[in-house]
Amino acid sequence: MARLSINVNKIALLRNSRGANIPDVVQFAKDCERYGAQGITVHPRPDERHIRKNDVYALKEIVTTEFNIEGYPSPDFLKMVTEVKPHQCTLVPDAPGQLTSDHGWDTITHAAFLKEVVAELNSCSVRVSLFIDPIRERLEGAKAAGTQRIEFYTGPYAHDYYSNRENAVKEFSDAAAICHELGLGINAGHDLNLDNLRYFKQQVPGLLEVSIGHALVRDCLYYGLENTVQLYLRELEG
Repeated sequence: MARLSINVNKIALLRNSRGANIPDVVQFAKDCERYGAQGITVHPRPDERHIRKNDVYALKEIVTTEFNIEGYPSPDFLKMVTEVKPHQCTLVPDAPGQLTSDHGWDTITHAAFLKEVVAELNSCSVRVSLFIDPIRERLEGAKAAGTQRIEFYTGPYAHDYYSNRENAVKEFSDAAAICHELGLGINAGHDLNLDNLRYFKQQVPGLLEVSIGHALVRDCLYYGLENTVQLYLRELEG
């Protein structure tokens, strides 16, 4: 069964909109774990528009499942990660002001940079995952960089799912075979939801982990947190 890691960025965004500590990001993460989530993900950005650095340190103290920190490997970001030492660090190629992640690494162009960053994180016993598109050359580049896992950027799959789900998932299924050949673990994230998650999991063999935030928080408004976590876990069991 693929593991469910819940991204709590949107909870922090809601909190920040009022300038207080409601909702409490730390308590939300505790509740997610209590209801069955197998990981907590955060993606702090330089402008701290949602998750803040102090949130990252506070969450490290209470997360009892897997803690995953996403972000662009700037010097400040790497300093924080090497101090916190999460179980996993997912590196994304986002520009500082980018609204949300919308593409994976070009592991060929950035080969030397990624190899250096991955080695630094591995030296701190942090597992590394590279956010990536399902392209053989880039997967081979990820392997060469020394990463243990990749995280498929699933935005295109989610976009095309309703028009032709077989075509939408094919490149990810094919890329999964390449990952197995290379010995890369497979994570996935971006726009996965209760409609498209089960099919993706069924068609991508060896899927280890999904990171879901925006859709899950939306569903909480209708179903409540406990029910929503259980609904997502059920989709991953199918």
